[in-house]
Amino acid sequence: MRFTMHANMRFTMHTHHTLLTLNAHPLHLIRLDLATFNDNDLLWLPHHQLLQDAGRKRKAEHLAGRIAAVHALREQAIKAVPGIGETGAPRWPAGLYGSISHSGNVALAVVAHSPVGVDIETLFTDALSQTLTSSIITPAEQRILVNASLPFPLALTLAFSAKESLFKALSSAALPFPGFHSATVIALDQRALRLRIDATFSAEHAGKCVDIAWMTHEQQIITLLVESPSGS
Repeated sequence: MRFTMHANMRFTMHTHHTLLTLNAHPLHLIRLDLATFNDNDLLWLPHHQLLQDAGRKRKAEHLAGRIAAVHALREQAIKAVPGIGETGAPRWPAGLYGSISHSGNVALAVVAHSPVGVDIETLFTDALSQTLTSSIITPAEQRILVNASLPFPLALTLAFSAKESLFKALSSAALPFPGFHSATVIALDQRALRLRIDATFSAEHAGKCVDIAWMTHEQQIITLLVESPSGS
């Protein structure tokens, strides 16, 4: 499939690009101003017609995510806008993998040569943490998070985000609707969170442990999983 982009397009929507680095991988963050978004901004996207029925916020977030992805692809000397695949996930150029995440008025993208998943989340409040705990982690996982020398809302946000990054990176091998209890937190420190994959996530990867790097950026949490090229 041929990827194209309209290089001369100018946006009404105000954006700001920031380059971050996590575990030696460049992450491209786009902060958007929703109030300045105009539907004509979508004409920059080759697939803009597929978004004509989406809401204003969804359109702006999608555009910001694709802008972040374009910055990431340029590092690979590729001028492209990822399209939309059959499952709704971004469609990346052959030989590359990528991931896009949104949170509030921020979009984040990364590109790699092996399966990759990135996620950005706004730090959970105490009240939200109490509400979501049982749906994200088991009591055994909770004990690990409590003993991790991190505020519990931060640790729980990390668990949520890390599982999202896992799902994104290995979605092609995942069973339908695996759920948050299909991967188990087995360790957490100041640099990474380790997950063990359960058979309810993927028979192919059952029992495998993966380390997911994390960082904070302002009031948000970013997690990243990049599979080794060999898949080991």
